[in-house]
This record gives sequence, C-alpha cells and structure tokens, in this order.
Amino acid sequence: MKSTRSPRYASNPAYSATSTDDELERLARKRAGARMGWYVHATVYLAVNAVLATLSMATGRHWAIFPALGWGLGLMLHGLSVWFALPGGALHERLVQQERDRLASQRDPW
Repeated sequence: MKSTRSPRYASNPAYSATSTDDELERLARKRAGARMGWYVHATVYLAVNAVLATLSMATGRHWAIFPALGWGLGLMLHGLSVWFALPGGALHERLVQQERDRLASQRDPW
C-alpha cells in the first residue's frame, strides 16, 4: 500500500509509525473512542452525583460531597489520560513497539 503520510506529520513522533490511510483511520477511531468514553464517564458522573446531592439535601446531611470528590478525582485522572496522553504519543508507541517485538520473537523460534 502506498504511503500517504503528509509532510506536515513527518516530524511529529506521534505519526512517525503511521504510514497508511488504514493506520491513520485506526488511530483516529481509537482516539475518538477514548474521548467518547470520557464524555460518557462525565455524563454519568454528573447524573449520579446530582441524584446523590438531592438525597443528601433531603436527609439534611451533606455527605454527597465525599463520593463526588472521590469520583471527581477518578474522572480527572481519566481526562488527563485521554486528553493529554492519547494513544499515539511517544511513550505509547514505544510500548506498542516493545510488545510487537516480544510477540514477533515468540512467533519465530529461530
């Protein structure tokens, strides 16, 4: 298959291993899926914590802040991993390459 890599991406390490349209499509779908997962996570966080806050106010105690803070920390970490360490970054590519090399060495016993 012919390489269709744009010169604009040639110097970007995130795109150095991505040389075909199929690979670009796969990477784009993976990144979009990761972002969609975060949006779903954030929506569920808001909905559940709204219900918990309502229950908390109805009982006269303000306990809903604790699950909101704990889950909020998890949501923040999830967001950091999605928005700032997306697959395709240098670390991710190195780990993928290491795994490819390991699998290739297991497949070829000679």
